[in-house]
Amino acid sequence: MHPSPLFRTTSREANLAFARERGFGVLAVSAGDAGGPLLSHIPFLLAEDGGAVHAHLARPNPILKYLAEGERPAVLAVGGPDSYISPDWYEADPGLVPTWNYVAVHLRGVLRLRPEETLPDHLDELAAQFEERLLPKQPWRTSKVPERQLEALMRAILPVELEVEAVDGTWKLNQNRPDEARLNAARHVEGSELGVETAVLAGLMRNLPEAD
Repeated sequence: MHPSPLFRTTSREANLAFARERGFGVLAVSAGDAGGPLLSHIPFLLAEDGGAVHAHLARPNPILKYLAEGERPAVLAVGGPDSYISPDWYEADPGLVPTWNYVAVHLRGVLRLRPEETLPDHLDELAAQFEERLLPKQPWRTSKVPERQLEALMRAILPVELEVEAVDGTWKLNQNRPDEARLNAARHVEGSELGVETAVLAGLMRNLPEAD
């Protein structure tokens, strides 16, 4: 998370809504003496109250080795749109330097295994979360998979839960610049290819999220 409080004023509710909408992030778990944190890129479900994240990991995932020994502190980092910002884009103070604008939310808490019998419902809910956004396409459901293949699939994964204890969000959108400079930069960001979802980021720079 960026240390400047200017970029960390967005409400808990807005940060949770952002994470829920993205539904994909990087799970980081300490491996102790094994050489640093373990990382896994995962889709996930976030509970309505933001208190828990439900996901699953492939059985060979080394994170599961540590969870078998007990729960572990973990962080789920959820990234959003981002872009390089050239100081020329502000069309203002020539003494400014390049930076990078971005949105990111970190969900921090305790990771543990869930009962294996929760897998069927979890997979149905996870798929439904994204399939609903593809309407009017007929939603895909696990019931479409032949039973034997589905059983084999579920034997290959294990469900996990992150009990969320803290929510941190950084919305770095040039709030530290005058409005005119920020809007000038947004105009350039919209057409830039240095980043991801730059048009979305430009929209956020123009319409800053409400502070908590």
